[in-house]
Amino acid sequence: MSVERVARILLAVTGLIAGYQATNAIIAHPALFGLTGEPWRLLLIGSLLLGMVGYLLGPWLVRGIQAGSRWISGTVQGIPTADLLAGAVGLLIGLILALLITLPLPDQIPLVGPYLPLAITAILGYTGWTVGVKKREELVQFFRLPAGTERGRARRFRSGTRKILDTSVIIDGRIADICATGFLEGPLVVPRFVLEELQHIADSSDVLKRNRGRRGLDVLQRLQEIAPAMVEVVERDFPDLTEVDSKLIRLAKTMQAKIVTNDFNLNKVAELQGVPVLNVNDLANALKPVVLPGEEMVVHVIRDGKEQGQGVGYLDDGTMIVVDGGRKHIGQSIEVLVTSVLQTSAGRMIFARPKPLEKAL
Repeated sequence: MSVERVARILLAVTGLIAGYQATNAIIAHPALFGLTGEPWRLLLIGSLLLGMVGYLLGPWLVRGIQAGSRWISGTVQGIPTADLLAGAVGLLIGLILALLITLPLPDQIPLVGPYLPLAITAILGYTGWTVGVKKREELVQFFRLPAGTERGRARRFRSGTRKILDTSVIIDGRIADICATGFLEGPLVVPRFVLEELQHIADSSDVLKRNRGRRGLDVLQRLQEIAPAMVEVVERDFPDLTEVDSKLIRLAKTMQAKIVTNDFNLNKVAELQGVPVLNVNDLANALKPVVLPGEEMVVHVIRDGKEQGQGVGYLDDGTMIVVDGGRKHIGQSIEVLVTSVLQTSAGRMIFARPKPLEKAL
């Protein structure tokens, strides 16, 4: 027997009973409602009417319950476990306080007497849940073990704001080195649709794409070796969206998480929609050594630049150095003086001149 049929039968029986009770109450006051006729006929008509209404409402009720269940399941799945536990503790404390407050209250308070305990319970329960979620970090810190132990390290990775990894940052691989140093805390969330995209890239017929996809899978395996509790695979998907970037932004909003990426376009779109982003390229640029105008350094000029007479070299971290008049020194290592530093969206560029020329001036 299907769920809809069972619901129809239950609602029909409930409607029959409710119709009988309501009609019986109406018959008790015939002058008030102006009813005439045999009581048993009125009871039969009232019971059948409400029974039929219940029978017809059965499928609608089942669909509504199923839709509500899916919504609740999706919402709860998107809430971090730490938030659920902290909120439950706060809710329990709020309900206990509400019970202690409402027990001494008399029932004879005019107008609000029957409803005041219910209102106090609802307000304190919601307040307890909110305070518990906001104090989540303090609760986690209270129960956290010392960081030197293995369990303490696992708890450190599980606490904190969730960070959703996109495909580009997984393939890049530097996220594993960052996590190994301990600078990044909190669970790293890998959505199922990102894993599917990685697998699709790893199965590509193109050799370069296949190697990139396999590298991404190796990076995830290394992250799991660093801390088994660090990587969390989320099954949540959004069938109404086709773009992976759009799904990442929707998931970050749902989970109140941050996105870790190397994708410049995803970075901008997420920020426009109010989603916090951690860009590994920005971190790498911030960690590059600071170079000030007037400093001396040795540069190996490897090729000519865009402008006439320019030569181009690179530092060990990949920073480009444009040497004015360095074209004639291609293939040589020369001493230069920094003239200016330019920070662009693509990275940092240093402009310099050969040291002998600078001295001559």
